[in-house]
Amino acid sequence: MSDYLNLRRGFLSANPGSGCYTSSSPIDSLKFAREWLWGGFPVKHNVSDPELLWLASLAPLRQGPPVKKIRKVAFLFMTRGPLPLAPLWEMFFRGNEGRYSIYIHALPGFAMDLPKTSVFYGRHIPSQDTQWGEITMCDAERRLVANALLDHSNHRFVLLSESCAPLHNFTTFYRYVINSQHSFVGVFDDPGPFGRGRYSTNMLPEVTLEQWRKGSQWFEMERKLALHLVADNKYYPKFRDFCRPACYVDEHYIPTMLSIEFGSALANRSLTAVDWSRGGAHPAMFGRDDVTPEFLDRFRRAGDCSYNGHTVGTCLFFARKFSPNALEPLLRLLRDQISSI
Repeated sequence: MSDYLNLRRGFLSANPGSGCYTSSSPIDSLKFAREWLWGGFPVKHNVSDPELLWLASLAPLRQGPPVKKIRKVAFLFMTRGPLPLAPLWEMFFRGNEGRYSIYIHALPGFAMDLPKTSVFYGRHIPSQDTQWGEITMCDAERRLVANALLDHSNHRFVLLSESCAPLHNFTTFYRYVINSQHSFVGVFDDPGPFGRGRYSTNMLPEVTLEQWRKGSQWFEMERKLALHLVADNKYYPKFRDFCRPACYVDEHYIPTMLSIEFGSALANRSLTAVDWSRGGAHPAMFGRDDVTPEFLDRFRRAGDCSYNGHTVGTCLFFARKFSPNALEPLLRLLRDQISSI
């Protein structure tokens, strides 16, 4: 039996005479409802993707939750296997319990050996195989967002990879996104062969050439946009069917869909820095010898940007891609910057 049916039966039991559902135990049902709404759905479950996306897309119409809760940020890690920079992230999260949630999407069957004291312990969601540049990448992103949406305390959602490193402390990042009037999704119109050149007229009528956008897949978004992402069945089929290599769907689906539906809600920039200066299909990978104070300052002080209508100097909060052997210099050089205690 799926966890979706278990969830349903946890609230209700059949009333044979009416075909309706009635509470089997008011006290137990109320406890179950509170635990689900404010503690989140179990990370380990066997809910199918269609059931998961449907459950996650449910949103209350009534404003104001009945229980006052601290708004949390959901950190969504999309990995192939281990988290080589985990000690750095442990330092980042330490002392901020109750203000974040963690969800990890790794390759199916991968088991990470972690102590129970780790913030990453028990945070792997049910996953499926994911291939770079294919719709399975977007499926994994939506799967992560959907699992996080089931915890109604999660208000902001940030997508990261195993090669990402934090550049500032948790409190600075938390205040930045919780108080932001926009979601941080990289969106731009690329008129060249790697932008509009990937557009197909099969996208019509849902997406015109003028609406076609490109951007970084490493997003940060508010709950309203996250709900729309998992509920979308208008644009997703078009991108699944007609954006295939050499159209890389993870670079186009979310930027295009959100810019059409919520253009004014986007900051049109990502909070994650990457370096494309070395050329190629992937951004540069940085190792031990690359990580110097000057190198990190280049990301931390990358220039000014707009935030809530004002020009600010803090624009990037994460950087990638770092190899596992970069951990030691990152810990040494970022310790004071990312530690909250």
